[in-house]
Amino acid sequence: MAYYDLEEQEQLDTLKAWWKQWGLLCLLGLALALAALAAYQGWRWYQGQQAAKASELYAAASKSAQAGDSKQARATIATLVERHSSSGYAALGSLVAARLSFEAGDLAAAKRSLQWVLDHGRDPELKAVARYRLASALFDEKAFDEALKLLDAKPEDPMANLYFDLRGDIFTAKGAEAEARAAYQTALEKTDAASPYRNLIQIKIDALGRTGK
Repeated sequence: MAYYDLEEQEQLDTLKAWWKQWGLLCLLGLALALAALAAYQGWRWYQGQQAAKASELYAAASKSAQAGDSKQARATIATLVERHSSSGYAALGSLVAARLSFEAGDLAAAKRSLQWVLDHGRDPELKAVARYRLASALFDEKAFDEALKLLDAKPEDPMANLYFDLRGDIFTAKGAEAEARAAYQTALEKTDAASPYRNLIQIKIDALGRTGK
């Protein structure tokens, strides 16, 4: 029994010596780990709160837009973008603001909203939509080269056919029939065989002269 008591005492003395040397460091490490966990949980809670607020603003803007109050909707979206620019709702709201600005005849404001999505948006699909709409606006302004430059960033389906169709329209306006025909043909190839949109593209192709310039 004395042997075991001696062995236990030696183990206890070893543990005490180890704790004396490393105990404070262990406590510090544990405190840092707990602080990091608390900070992470706090950040997630904060992110959740911000996402909820962004969602509420987007819902309020959508409600105003549906009620026909374009001015209020755009004002709410401006607040959304200012306070929650990193939220996905900011990009969605900017697309809505662009549409409302177009409908109000404020092309400059619409272009600013679309450019904001291109500069700050994170969702590739939303950016593809913004790029297409901005290129369409530039086309309407006869800024053909600027529009074509935007459309150089070709998206994946399902928007690829829209991009090439718009390229065809721009080349047609520029009088470049060969380039227009090639763009329309690509748009046709990228359009689902069952889509009625194919008929519109085919009409554009048929309307071109038989020989490109």
